[in-house]
Order: sequence, then C-alpha cells, then structure tokens
Amino acid sequence: MTVRVGVNGFGRIGRNFFRAVQASGADIEIVAVNDLVDNSALAHLLKYDSVLGRLNAEVSATDEGIVVDGRTVQVFAEKDPAALPWGDLGVDVVVESTGLFTQADDAAKHVKAGAKKVIISAPAKGEDLTVVLGVNDNAYDGTQTIISNASCTTNCLAPLAKVLH
Repeated sequence: MTVRVGVNGFGRIGRNFFRAVQASGADIEIVAVNDLVDNSALAHLLKYDSVLGRLNAEVSATDEGIVVDGRTVQVFAEKDPAALPWGDLGVDVVVESTGLFTQADDAAKHVKAGAKKVIISAPAKGEDLTVVLGVNDNAYDGTQTIISNASCTTNCLAPLAKVLH
C-alpha cells in the first residue's frame, strides 16, 4: 500500500527528503508540499542543489504546484498547519521540516487537518517517541502519532554510542 506523504517546509531538509523518496523507489508518494516560497523557486531549488547537484528528473512549476517527471505535487502556502487539506488529500504522514512546529501540540495541528502521523525532522518536546534509526527504531510500534527524528548531531553520534555502550 502506497504511503501518502505531505511535506511541510521545503527547505534543505524537505527537499532532501523529497530527493531520497524519488531515488528510493519505495512505495511512497509525496502528494503535497506546504511552503511560503513561490512554486517556480521551489521547482528550481529542487532541481538544482549546490551540494547534491542536479536532480535526475524533469522539474517544472505550474500554478497548482511542481511537476516532477510528469507527476504534479500540489503546493500550498499556508502558515497554519491546521488549515492544510491533509485529510482531503488522504495524507498518511506529514514530514514537518519547517523547524517551527517542534512542540507536540503544534505538530498535532497536522493531525487535526487530517494526517494520521507526523514526523518532526528536529528535536521535539512532548512527542510520543524520538527515533534514531539503528539505535531505538524497535521502540516504534505503530501507536505513536507525533514522532521526532532527533537532531542531526544525535543521528550521527547515537549509533556510535550504541556500539561503544
């Protein structure tokens, strides 16, 4: 079953997540992006990355969103996560990568808008679980709704600390 994802915040992390999904071949569909930047700039930033280089895909912008290899990803410019149409779009998971909604109560606005789960791409407060892959991912049992992926520092050091422990 395809996991339908919304990305809130299409900066470095949101775009890298998009690229990772695009390259993975996993059964994941990014159905929408929410960012305050205009669609043509978002398309350009996705296509051309100063670190990762050009995305190996056709990328363009329309009034409705960005088109990647012929598939349109809707783009919204909504400041309030509770006002996003996640439920109407059938979004299973929101990747919260703005850096703004790291409190569980704030991230839960995505759930109020219809998403089933939220993954915060930063350290969070009040989340159901913080996961570092390879360290404690076995603690995820599917019942958690607001999940933090910790910090980049934690993701770098925790696997080594686990080995040394």
